[in-house]
Amino acid sequence: MKVAELRLGLEGVAVAETNITRIEGDEGRLIYRGELIEEIVKHRTFEEVVYLLWNGEYPDDNSLKQLKKDLTARREIPDYIKDIIKKLPKNMNVMSVLRTAISAIEVSGPAWPPTQTQAIEILAKAPTIIAFYRSHQNGTPEIHPDASLDHVENYLYMLYGKKPEHSHIKALEAYLILSADHDMNASTFTARVVTSTQSDIVSSVVAAIGALKGPLHGGAPSEVDNMLDDIGSEENVEPWLRKHIENGEKIMGFGHRVYKTYDPRGAALKEIVKQFSQENKLFNLSLIVEKKAIELLNEYKPGRKLYPNVEFWAAGVLRTILPVELYTPTFCVSRIAGWCAQIMEQAAHNRIIRPASIYTGKMPK
Repeated sequence: MKVAELRLGLEGVAVAETNITRIEGDEGRLIYRGELIEEIVKHRTFEEVVYLLWNGEYPDDNSLKQLKKDLTARREIPDYIKDIIKKLPKNMNVMSVLRTAISAIEVSGPAWPPTQTQAIEILAKAPTIIAFYRSHQNGTPEIHPDASLDHVENYLYMLYGKKPEHSHIKALEAYLILSADHDMNASTFTARVVTSTQSDIVSSVVAAIGALKGPLHGGAPSEVDNMLDDIGSEENVEPWLRKHIENGEKIMGFGHRVYKTYDPRGAALKEIVKQFSQENKLFNLSLIVEKKAIELLNEYKPGRKLYPNVEFWAAGVLRTILPVELYTPTFCVSRIAGWCAQIMEQAAHNRIIRPASIYTGKMPK
């Protein structure tokens, strides 16, 4: 077999055909199943987007009701999973807890091929796992799912024990829609590799969680949070940015591996934040940092096309709603929808993923 040229990180190397998600980096466009993400987030709910990703079209009223009914029916986690969670260290990283608990989910049907019923089981239980662990961690009573609430509203209800504010529901729903799938990123590739071996859907999702857990993939919004805290005030914005750029340090939340213009997910989140956080100190500081960072990055790194990405504005959304330790797990709650779409697509046209490598070691004499 002839080995193609080496590209570290597989940059620019196609490993699958897909009709789920398309990124047009130069134009700053993200497309789900033929629909622009900025239009989707304006007009659709998270459940509708899940159905779109899994089926290639939006649900009619009956299909949407059925999906909501199925998700609601599978939210509760069984006692054996609660026992597993209780036995884990109370200071364990929430992503590690989520990974461990999801690995114990028993889904119906054969291990192969993966099904939507199995995907619903995982998607429905992930928020409950996070909420249960948080109540256990804090020593507060367990809050059971509320069957009258939709997916996003129920997640917030289970975290806080009260009906969430409408603005918080809409902001978090927008974030979850924008985060649901993003072409062949590290965790999606991982999920498809595991699926290609004809392993089960739970194993594929757990492997993907392992990839998302890495700070280079799923941890950026919390780093933006830290940056904004460090900057602190408007008068400190320019000196802070200049110092860090001149020292060769990365400005968190700026630049993207694929997008060479403004990340459309970030632009959509920015508009959402504007609707409910006009007086929010963090939001106003974010606006100032955004403007000055673009100016200085163009000054110091002309031609690099470094603009805010989704993590920059995700920090503004998530900080208003969630504690920082739940940023990446909440990202995971969303991305499970996309992983399951990709897993089912891989299984439908499967060939085991087995790339080559270029040997650079010693040869026998």
